[in-house]
Amino acid sequence: MELANLVEPLQRPLFTLLGTPVSWTEVLGFGSGALCVWLVTRRHIANWPVGIANNLFFVLLFSQAGLYADAGLQLVFITLAVYGWRTWAHGGGPGSGPVRVRRTSRTEGVLLLAAGVVGTLALTLLLDRATDSTVPFWDALTTALSLTATYGQCRGLVESWWLWIAADLVYIPLYAHKELYLTSLLYAGFLALCVIGLRNWRRALPTPARVAGALA
Repeated sequence: MELANLVEPLQRPLFTLLGTPVSWTEVLGFGSGALCVWLVTRRHIANWPVGIANNLFFVLLFSQAGLYADAGLQLVFITLAVYGWRTWAHGGGPGSGPVRVRRTSRTEGVLLLAAGVVGTLALTLLLDRATDSTVPFWDALTTALSLTATYGQCRGLVESWWLWIAADLVYIPLYAHKELYLTSLLYAGFLALCVIGLRNWRRALPTPARVAGALA
């Protein structure tokens, strides 16, 4: 009861967009999500704590909207964020500088693809049989893409941005279908930021000259 009383104000409508009430939860999720992705494009370690706050807001939002896989996904994101925060703190070198980025190896790519396919199929069956979800496949697909993308992000894999781009292309119409218009707009912004992030991380890849200098 105390928890319900705590989160109830966040669920109150703040304004109306396209005839649909927009809650404080969605607005705060919008702001923290945009800040998180911008920090990731800059390879700034603060993206992890900001991302955890964003995940908590989205647990409430997606639970209300009946997007159960996405709500559960946020809890997994929090666990991955702790892992990513720790990895970046050490992977960025002394002083917790920007994480070192690299290409995805063939083995990593195959494993991520397999995990994505299996995860999508398993979640689709689970959501279809155990929940009242009206979009089990799309909910499962975005969940699998987001998990593999976040893991790749934790490891500094440049190609993780392509997974995020694919996920966002599904998220945008999915959230609009669920009348989460502000969140749909947020993910359109995420899509643009992902393109910027891909470009920035590609530029940060070690070049032969940099590698030679580091070995000299």
